[in-house]
Amino acid sequence: MEHFVGTFKKYADFKGRARRKEYWMFILFYLIIIIGLSIVDYTIGTGFLSSIFSLVMFVPSLSIAARRLHDTGRTGWWQLIYLVPLVGLIVMLIFLTQDSHDANDYGQNPKTAETNDAELA
Repeated sequence: MEHFVGTFKKYADFKGRARRKEYWMFILFYLIIIIGLSIVDYTIGTGFLSSIFSLVMFVPSLSIAARRLHDTGRTGWWQLIYLVPLVGLIVMLIFLTQDSHDANDYGQNPKTAETNDAELA
């Protein structure tokens, strides 16, 4: 849950990098919440709650995906490939599941940064 809440702390921060674990834990909690809200909406007979939640989550979703792409050495603009039907989804899935690269234009590798922080403590 800390990764989901941590994304809100970096709500519109499109700089830096996000590890694979941070991104996929965010997606997991997002899906759990949206499915729960959809069930409540179906029970009530509206689509209001899940729609509002999706709208609120739009910018955080874009920002964490951009930071995840930065971690793989790509710019956040690669998210526009979602506009290509089916192929865009497959390409983005491949990009988002790739391992972190070493230090790049977007900063230090988060994996090595955590290791260095643990050694200093």
